[in-house]
Amino acid sequence: MHTSITRKAGAIALGVALTLSACGSDGGGSDTSTAVSATEHAEADVAFASDMVQHHAQALSMVDLTVGRTLDPEVQQLAEEIRAGQGPEIETMADWLTEWGEEVPPTMRDHANAGHDMGDMAESMEGMDTDMPGMMSAEEMAELEEAPDTEFQTRWLEMMVEHHTGAVEMAEAEQEDGRYAPAVELAGSIIESQTAEIETMEGLLGS
Repeated sequence: MHTSITRKAGAIALGVALTLSACGSDGGGSDTSTAVSATEHAEADVAFASDMVQHHAQALSMVDLTVGRTLDPEVQQLAEEIRAGQGPEIETMADWLTEWGEEVPPTMRDHANAGHDMGDMAESMEGMDTDMPGMMSAEEMAELEEAPDTEFQTRWLEMMVEHHTGAVEMAEAEQEDGRYAPAVELAGSIIESQTAEIETMEGLLGS
């Protein structure tokens, strides 16, 4: 049984390695030299999961700000798709960090889920790393929350495009430096889904 499990894990790791090699050789990005593993992780994986938990949580907080707003149906649908996609990804990455004996970082949603509203953006973002690519400052989040309905949708789309672009950059770094196969695979999924959403949002902004 142990031999079967070992072979299966090896096959998974090899499959991901071959996929990454193919992606790196078609002109879409740099070659990935780090050997991936179905069980082992590296510092890059910890950094990716820790940062992306916070990054995704801010995206969900931006989605929360759409509640009660007058939005085009396409924008409302997009917001719900972001919520449905990124919520489970946060749980997955938090589970990885726990399994690795690493701290799960605080997020904006910890503040909201503790029974506080989003009114004090500075307090809700306390302890967060806002230097990540595409991460909004407390001031930018407050401005979005306070934007009139006539400006909110456009500003939300612009900010989410920037936010998604940062997430794609972070996921590309994980694909290049990560070792833990499931994390590298999730990074690929994030690149695919958020690139498609960026295209959708840019189309909505241009319409």
